[in-house]
Amino acid sequence: MGKGAEHAYKVLLFKGTVGADVDVQVSFLPIEGKADMGGGLIWRAADDRNYYLTRANPLEQNIRIYRVVKGVRHMLNNFDQTIDVRHWHTLRVNNRGCRIEVFYDEKRVFDLCDKAFTQGQVGLWTKSDAITYFDDLRLQLLK
Repeated sequence: MGKGAEHAYKVLLFKGTVGADVDVQVSFLPIEGKADMGGGLIWRAADDRNYYLTRANPLEQNIRIYRVVKGVRHMLNNFDQTIDVRHWHTLRVNNRGCRIEVFYDEKRVFDLCDKAFTQGQVGLWTKSDAITYFDDLRLQLLK
């Protein structure tokens, strides 16, 4: 792994998913990773360097929510959570106006307000050497 690779974000944005108020959910299974593990959901993405991100990391045993601006992550909140790597989990985001609610395995872990991004695409995210399976992406545009 080259220098700086531990900060290499892998971003996948889905065409045709532009929305303002969204309810989006994905199932994920962390497989492996030494520098990083797990994965996350992206929403209100202008491009691959400007978006909201919530991610679950079994190595750190936490869930975090970030505002990513010009490729730099700014953590909005952290929630310590035991994340079992042998099971599928769900991440869900409900974003209406500035209110962002994040659910991990159907338990609400964040409820906050942020006005940085008002609309954009939905996507998936991993980092560094994380190998993660994603399945059953569900998107509902709320208006």
